[in-house]
Amino acid sequence: MALYAMGDTHLSLSVSKPMDVFGGAWEGYVDKLRRGLSVLREEDTLVLCGDVSWGMSLEQARADFAFLDSFPGRKLLLKGNHDYWWNTAAKMTAFFRDNGWDRFALLHNNCALWREIALCGTRGWFYEEDQGGHNEKVFRRELIRLETSLKAAGERRKFCFLHYPPCYEGYRCPEIMELLERYGVERCFYGHLHGPSHRLAVQGTVGGVTYSMVSADYLGFQPEKICD
Repeated sequence: MALYAMGDTHLSLSVSKPMDVFGGAWEGYVDKLRRGLSVLREEDTLVLCGDVSWGMSLEQARADFAFLDSFPGRKLLLKGNHDYWWNTAAKMTAFFRDNGWDRFALLHNNCALWREIALCGTRGWFYEEDQGGHNEKVFRRELIRLETSLKAAGERRKFCFLHYPPCYEGYRCPEIMELLERYGVERCFYGHLHGPSHRLAVQGTVGGVTYSMVSADYLGFQPEKICD
């Protein structure tokens, strides 16, 4: 009964936006994902930390979800900045149900349990989104979602999953980091960073929280095993 995390699969099986065009680690990435995800068993849980599919709608993302559903285990989904298919929780839940995919669940304004550990999370926020002035409304909404998720965990041990890194070389998001520390989060996993940006990621313990980057290309398209 293992717990895994991976972000940024950037699947594009039914729209013409394959990541192979970037070369390097992304060449043949779907086959790499297929091999990497083959470790999953039915009793396992995989948290997908955003940027799951390039589909612009749920229908366009259908083939990508079918690909992910072909592997066993529960999949918890976070929203990433490129997940344009993301819709209301009711519509997404109905879409999964109508396609017979009962192993997908959303990590959004809630928490999920893995044994005695609460899995919390939201998209988060990143400084590069501040184009033309800080979008205070979006940022505050993300803080509310994160705190709602952390509160739902109660007194349980907490792991947090974000799409955006809350800390980065030369950058900190103090509001998000303060929430993680105040609610006693033990570990925080995030994605979003690719290629040369990998070297700028903060990995390790800051303020009592241990941070780990789980972008798919950083992991070699092998999901990160967190607990067994």
